[in-house]
Amino acid sequence: MTPSPLTPDQAAAAIAQLQERIGRRVVGHHRPLFELTLALACGGHCLIEGVPGLGKTLLVRTVAATLGLAFARIQCTPDLMPGDITGTGLLIDERGHERFQFQPGPIFANLVLADEINRATPRTQSALLEAMQEGQVTVMGESHRLPSPFLLLATQNPIEMEGTYPLPEAQLDRFFFKIHLTDPAQAELKQVITATMVPSTDQGEPLDLVALQATVDAVLVPDPVADYAVRLILASRPNGAGGAAAAKALCLGISPRGGQCLVRAARAAALARGRHQVDFADLREVALPALRHRLLLHLEAEMEGLTPDQVVNNLLEEVQP
Repeated sequence: MTPSPLTPDQAAAAIAQLQERIGRRVVGHHRPLFELTLALACGGHCLIEGVPGLGKTLLVRTVAATLGLAFARIQCTPDLMPGDITGTGLLIDERGHERFQFQPGPIFANLVLADEINRATPRTQSALLEAMQEGQVTVMGESHRLPSPFLLLATQNPIEMEGTYPLPEAQLDRFFFKIHLTDPAQAELKQVITATMVPSTDQGEPLDLVALQATVDAVLVPDPVADYAVRLILASRPNGAGGAAAAKALCLGISPRGGQCLVRAARAAALARGRHQVDFADLREVALPALRHRLLLHLEAEMEGLTPDQVVNNLLEEVQP
């Protein structure tokens, strides 16, 4: 049964409540928490990047508890196999008759944490592609639907290189947002180091994520805003029709799927402000988390110290509404 969409005011209150509840346990990440709540409202998978000790795993566990979702954690290591994620077929002997029975893996949960995803081999990382895009896994030629809602939140450490494998572009493009966690400010750091380490059990009533996601779909996108999104996408293409100078640093621009994520995130940003229609400011507000991981820089640009965030900001400067 499809839930009834919320009003814009109800949706704004739900997004603010979700951010506030998560913020009770995860201190000092106001902007990342806002981005994460937008992604959750859109039903999007997130890649959360930050150095050790910033609370990435705590953040994901808190989200699962706040939403009342079935939670599973996958610790990614180089020896992790695809079957350890998706599940496998077990040979069952019933009175001399043998048959295979599917044993689901940890991917069969509403919210799945892939911890240190870049420590898994490319073969194992590829086991997540079908799940992220199609909401199902195929084992021994048989497809199995994942529970709904299904969200994958993956973490990675940006400074550790030994024993890690870069995420392929096809997988990065399946992440709705890439969220950066940074060190907390002085006052927030004091709050973190003096807080009790005992997990909080006071989560309140679970929020209705499905109704919130249905509301996002009802937000209007005017033609001028959609045209602006198209111009941004075209401008990111190297030697493309956009002709933006920023695109010269790129060998891969924004995909059509990236454009879909950008517009959907802008819908959620409009809802967070209590509006039922997207404007240009919403689109620009979500551009960094929606696009930073979809751009592939030339080696020369990376050697000069240019970052994807700088390229996105340059595109926004060049391509005005």
